[in-house]
Formats: sequence, C-alpha cells, structure tokens
Amino acid sequence: MTVKYSRDHEWVDISNHEAATVGITLHAQDALGDVVFVDLPEVGATFAQGDVAGVVESVKAAADVYMPVSGEVVEVNEALRADPSLANTDPLGTGWFFRVRVSDMTQFDALMDEPAYAEFTKGA
Repeated sequence: MTVKYSRDHEWVDISNHEAATVGITLHAQDALGDVVFVDLPEVGATFAQGDVAGVVESVKAAADVYMPVSGEVVEVNEALRADPSLANTDPLGTGWFFRVRVSDMTQFDALMDEPAYAEFTKGA
C-alpha cells in the first residue's frame, strides 16, 4: 500500500521512492470549502512528525497542515501556490502540497489505510 492517512487529514503517497508526496484529504478540503491561499514549507526544511509544515486558508477558515511523517522537504507544489483552488479540484492529484524525504518509515507504516481513514471520518 503506497497511500496512508493521518488523523490530521493529510495523505502521504510513497509510490515515488525518492520522496513521499503529501496533501490534504478530500474530507479536509470538503470541511474547509473554497481554498484561497496556501503557505508551503521551504525546500530543505526538516520537520518532525506532527509539526506544522504549512497553512491552508479558505473562505471559511484557516487550518494548519501537519507533517504526517518526519523528514526533509525536497519539493513544494508551485502550481498550488499559484492556484490554491487545486486543493479543491484535485486534492489527491495536482493539488498536492509538498514532497518529503521520509526519515522514519515506521511512522508511515503506523498511519491509517483507506478503510481505517474512512471509518475515522465517518459522521465527522
């Protein structure tokens, strides 16, 4: 399984073995509404799991984007910075936030798979 989910509503895809891709989930973007601004981390910044790595602002609210796994940011999605609505129109694809070189794969392994995340968000 290459995609897992955090309790903070981020997804992590490790299918690219160079760096894991991180974004917000469909549930998160539904709750936020129309995204109008994203603050992305700096390339080269290192974060521990659970650290605030960015911010997403919508017409309804602002929310922190948490680092789902420890590691170093190796790329940010400049297209998302230019067009924050990508977080709404394609949150699991072109609306990704950043890529990170994971420093502890056991953290990824401990995240929720899709059925567990669906159960976690049921009724939320």
